[in-house]
Amino acid sequence: MLNRSTNPLSMPKSRHVVRQLRFCLFTLLLLLTLLTSSCLVWARAQTPLASSDLHALRALIETGHAAQALDQISALRAQHAAPPGLDRVEGLALYAKGDLRQADTAFAAALQADPSDIEAAQMRGLTLFRLGRPADAIPLLAPSAQTPSNSKADPNYVLALCYIDTRRYDDARHAFAAQYGFQPDSAPAYLISARMLLRREYLPVAQSFAEKALALDPALPLAHELLGEIALAGNHLDEAIAAFEQERSRNPLEGIVYDRLGDAYLRAGRYDDAQRTLEEAVLLEPNSTGPYILLGKADLKKQDPLAASTFLERAEQMDPANYMTHSLLGQAYRAMGRRDEAARETATAEKLQSAAEPKLESLH
Repeated sequence: MLNRSTNPLSMPKSRHVVRQLRFCLFTLLLLLTLLTSSCLVWARAQTPLASSDLHALRALIETGHAAQALDQISALRAQHAAPPGLDRVEGLALYAKGDLRQADTAFAAALQADPSDIEAAQMRGLTLFRLGRPADAIPLLAPSAQTPSNSKADPNYVLALCYIDTRRYDDARHAFAAQYGFQPDSAPAYLISARMLLRREYLPVAQSFAEKALALDPALPLAHELLGEIALAGNHLDEAIAAFEQERSRNPLEGIVYDRLGDAYLRAGRYDDAQRTLEEAVLLEPNSTGPYILLGKADLKKQDPLAASTFLERAEQMDPANYMTHSLLGQAYRAMGRRDEAARETATAEKLQSAAEPKLESLH
């Protein structure tokens, strides 16, 4: 009998089976590899944008490359399904570019995706304020005003401005007090609010708040000075002078008081008093250009262009970008017969003023 293992007829059939098994195994492994690769690609497409990528985008925005950040965001949107946090970062980039309406849309989308996004709420509130919609900004800013965030704006300050523009003055005072750490009904809270109200030209309310501050604390520093500034802004010169003189008697080393008092004397036509007071201001604040400019004005009123040019040239050296200095210096040179220099200074003043106007219009 022949041994089965040495049967020549059985050998080819056995090898054929082995080869088939090997081929099937290889095919199976290849399919598994392809399937695994496909799953990894699909998983990457579904994975949210890494936080490091968001940080990189923010870094671009903060270094002045908002347009580049927006280009990258557009590319990322084509690859990812609305990754968390991207709407907020897009809003920041649009805000940095000055596209406020589109920024508002982006921040609104961020809040719809995550209503607890504090930074998006604060930034949308700031955006709405700059769009002239303070009433709509308040509900966004008020709940998060005391909560720290990455927002560049102080939510208490913006919230207070919104309250001012919607005539909610006591709420504004509370917001300013929170910003500065004052008690909401204290004399300092009333005084800081009066200062901000004056800045936004709400003169009657500013005056009432400053008077309330003095009623709460008659010795409060710079309260009379602020009342003088409010009176000066309303062109009530006698009241302004009286308030500044009272502050000077209480606070004799504060240079700004002499500066403002000198300005009030100048507007009232009391040129000698103005000159004396402004010279005292220069001694107290030698690095401030205000007293030098006002001294130049006073000397021009006294028909002394040579003396005026001395003060104005000093102011120009200290701050070459002040258009008022160049304008007054042009007047002084013209009165002295120095026509070429007068024309040069007048042209410089016009150029500086023209460059400054768009910036002033952009401020709310």
